[in-house]
Amino acid sequence: MNAGSSVNSAVNTAVALQQKNQNQDIQANLLRKSLDSQSSQLSQLMSSVEAQPAPATSGTVGTQINTYA
Repeated sequence: MNAGSSVNSAVNTAVALQQKNQNQDIQANLLRKSLDSQSSQLSQLMSSVEAQPAPATSGTVGTQINTYA
């Protein structure tokens, strides 16, 4: 009986580890999808932001101090 219980214990441990690994794989996949989604949203946000105009290089307005209204 002792050998049988140790085999059962080993099998139960192996099954528990396999389930834990599957759960970790699922969680890692979910995290990866979430990060990909955030990256996509950030890219869209950054592309929608207007670039600031270049400072004036000639004339009397805007060539001394770089200001934006």
